[in-house]
Amino acid sequence: MYRVLSSNALDLVHSFQGRRILLVGDALLDSYLEGEAARLSRDGPIPVVRKTLEQRLPGGAANVAANLQALGAHVSFVSVVGKDLAGTLLRETLRERGIEDRWLVEVPTISTPHKLRIMADGQHIARFDEGASSASSYPHEAQQALLAHLDHLYALCDAVMLSDYGYGVLSSALIAWLHKKYQTHPKFFLVDAQDLTPFSQFPATIVTPNAQEASRFVNGDARQWSLASDASWPEKLQIIEQLAWRMRTSLATKNIAITLAEHGVFLLSQQGHCTHFPAHPIAVAHDVGAGDSFASALILALAAEGSIEEAIRIGIDAAGIAVTRPRTAVVSHQELLQRVSLRAYTAQANFTEEGHPHAALARLAAQLEVARLEGKKIVFTNGVFDILHVGHLQFLRQAKALGDLLVVGVNSDASARRLKGPGRPINNEQDRLALVTALDMVDATILFEEDTASELIRTLSPNLYVKGGDHTDATLPEASIVHEVGGHIIILPLVGSIRTSDVIARIKQH
Repeated sequence: MYRVLSSNALDLVHSFQGRRILLVGDALLDSYLEGEAARLSRDGPIPVVRKTLEQRLPGGAANVAANLQALGAHVSFVSVVGKDLAGTLLRETLRERGIEDRWLVEVPTISTPHKLRIMADGQHIARFDEGASSASSYPHEAQQALLAHLDHLYALCDAVMLSDYGYGVLSSALIAWLHKKYQTHPKFFLVDAQDLTPFSQFPATIVTPNAQEASRFVNGDARQWSLASDASWPEKLQIIEQLAWRMRTSLATKNIAITLAEHGVFLLSQQGHCTHFPAHPIAVAHDVGAGDSFASALILALAAEGSIEEAIRIGIDAAGIAVTRPRTAVVSHQELLQRVSLRAYTAQANFTEEGHPHAALARLAAQLEVARLEGKKIVFTNGVFDILHVGHLQFLRQAKALGDLLVVGVNSDASARRLKGPGRPINNEQDRLALVTALDMVDATILFEEDTASELIRTLSPNLYVKGGDHTDATLPEASIVHEVGGHIIILPLVGSIRTSDVIARIKQH
């Protein structure tokens, strides 16, 4: 019997929709000037770049807001911007993505942090940074406005994310206020900070430093991790575990997740369990914003009451998508659903031997889940297809016309023999499967051992189950399962009078 279990991860990602996340952190504007290097300048040995693209994107915590919104959350973003062009452009980029800018406190005395990247022929050639501030430079009125926003929003949210890029929004006074609020009204808290020192006493659910940040927190600099650059992976993993345990003695957080770029994530859980979660292999990786995508999916999975382990895996799924993007990355809800679906179904295939029917079914289920998320209609039919004839072709062509993808289940030799009797099938299962697979109207085929296709239908959840006119809803043993998975049965009239049994009888007469 085939069976692909439903994915808890998939259920969690589905439940991201409408989760209310309070995000507090440093808003940045990311700008990209891209072009083609045409020649060297006469003014000096520098390239002359002909501009082909200019793009403004939310950066820093604003990129986290964009990711949360794209993943289906309702995000309230509390931050500070200057009364300047960069601040105006940043507000525009947020509103374009459906994010309210009403919780941004405008301070005329500061410059909005802005990173301008210049690229030629796909390569970074320069980055200009402007606009830096510290909490001490914020006037008292701005600090009070931030706290007033938090006081209004805290009770309304499912979880809180603190995204500290070191520009001063998360001041000691604001962190103390959140700490006090947590003590009376606990929430899920994720802290993503370049420097965790101000959060040492904060009771976060999880902190997510990268390896350099973890080393800097423990040792005062990143030297320990830098010196490990030539070490073997087991040696690096041992260093990370040591860093995590040392961080635990200096932090009040429940869980520590150290991100390791292409090596994935190392988790030291509240229970003291150490787990390494590998990353998805990527041919060409871009790391701008991948950590924001990871943290955004992670906090949403926790808000949806997923386990810390499954939340980490979902975060890695999001980061695996983000690193394929050439600029500041945003991952959509549908993209994450697709990635999690593939992971959930192919994970089952990994428990079976290569080429085993269970593995083939799991791979097919994963492919159909992605197609379903893309809005495609899946049509399924099944049969022995012993001697392929024109009646089969006409039937399958009609079935394909009812949807986008046609999947055909082919009875194995054993099940065909039980259904058709001794001496059948004439052709073996691999030949029959190959012939049906070769038909241009058929998108996928699968062998099955049972007498009916009920378990295939339960696993693949087609939109339509199609059979020929010699059947009725009442005589189909699969009917109840089709309705159980939300599908519909279509009975197609038979065209012509050709039957496989008649073909075989004529062959025997000659």
